[in-house]
Amino acid sequence: MSVSRRKMALGVAGGGWLAMAAQETGATGGGRFIDVTARGAKGDGKTDDTKAIQAALDEAGKTHGAVFVPPGVYPASDLQLRPNVGLYGIAGWDYRQGGGSVLRLADEKAKCLLNITGAFGATIEGLSLAGGNLGSGIHGIMLDKPEYAREDSFRIDNCQVVRFTGDGVFLGRAWAWFIRNSMIAYNRGDGIRLRGWDGFVMDCWLSANRGAGFGARGENAAMTFTGNRIEWNGHGIYVENGNSYNITGNYFDRNSRYGLALLAQNGKGCTQMTVTGNYMRRSGPAADAESYESSQVRLEKATGVTVVGNTLAAGQDDGGRGKWSPSYGIVYEGLSNCVIANNVLHQGAIKQLLADLGGHGEGVVVKDNPGSLRPA
Repeated sequence: MSVSRRKMALGVAGGGWLAMAAQETGATGGGRFIDVTARGAKGDGKTDDTKAIQAALDEAGKTHGAVFVPPGVYPASDLQLRPNVGLYGIAGWDYRQGGGSVLRLADEKAKCLLNITGAFGATIEGLSLAGGNLGSGIHGIMLDKPEYAREDSFRIDNCQVVRFTGDGVFLGRAWAWFIRNSMIAYNRGDGIRLRGWDGFVMDCWLSANRGAGFGARGENAAMTFTGNRIEWNGHGIYVENGNSYNITGNYFDRNSRYGLALLAQNGKGCTQMTVTGNYMRRSGPAADAESYESSQVRLEKATGVTVVGNTLAAGQDDGGRGKWSPSYGIVYEGLSNCVIANNVLHQGAIKQLLADLGGHGEGVVVKDNPGSLRPA
């Protein structure tokens, strides 16, 4: 059954277009938009709904359809999303807890809650994924391919991914994707861990993850970060030997060690990156005060990197408590054809604003970075 323009407008205005669409397309009768409760899911927070939700995903996979998860709490584990399938819920989460449509990890021996390996062209939207600190090394969303066969083209939008004992989102050989308008927080690994390229992370909270807010290890490239709040993680953004990044207009706050680290791996550093217009505040409180991990920005053996027009500020914990940090503003060594210019470091560090460790090649420009130290 088609959805009239008037009904669609009313549904959107009322915030319930997904529920309306499920009803109009006959979800209870096997339509292309499938309600998981019509396949036996309870959403009562007690019943393991893995089989019912997987049945809905499998059925949708036959027609490249969509699955709707109504508000409720659905214990589940190792759900396998199918190619060109949308998994939709109603977002009701806030900064401290989940809400709306909640998928909650049910098995302490699972690999993940939601597996998107091979789910090319899939969409995950409006869900709260809750790990409950269950088990060890369990990821919220996992993609783990043996090779780069083709573009993944997945979308994660308006979701919360919290309290997993692994990474919030683990991406192993991910190619062409985006994560937008989401909160990925309180995970014991990285918020987002990447091996891959061609990704967008936009307008997200990456908060209080024990690893990095975003960590890239192994081959990684062609990433765009815009408008994110990256706060209270082990590291803010941590990249080894990446290239072709655009890191623009983000807010870094109170990450325990590096705010932003572009580091070398096996002697080869990051290349062709732009770091522009970011605000970096009070990084490094958990690092040794004499260590360069207590810094807002760390560049190691970088080539073709610009760090221009950023604002850096030292600080304490909220409420004027805790350790003043960082010791260093921008730490750099072994650069070639790089520019560090026009950054403002008013009270930008405790010990040293710019720490030049030497070993540079040609074409390194460091100039016009005004600032002052903040006495601890």
